[in-house]
Amino acid sequence: MSLAPKSDSVSFTGKGQIVIPVWLRRIYGIEEGTTATVTATEDGILLRPITPAYIHSLRGKYKHLPLMETLAEDRKRERES
Repeated sequence: MSLAPKSDSVSFTGKGQIVIPVWLRRIYGIEEGTTATVTATEDGILLRPITPAYIHSLRGKYKHLPLMETLAEDRKRERES
């Protein structure tokens, strides 16, 4: 997704909570109950919402990893039993 640079300011509560501006929530499909990953980067804090669209974009991305092959084999055994 390509966006023209735009910024907004937010405030942190005593619990460290922030309110994401509505225009960003709409763009990224953030609804009540949406979870996100939080990553420390050199530039600051990166919040990445875990939405159905994000999950769909990951399909097949990690198929080649040994762990995924093991999980696939486990699923196959579970279905057969």
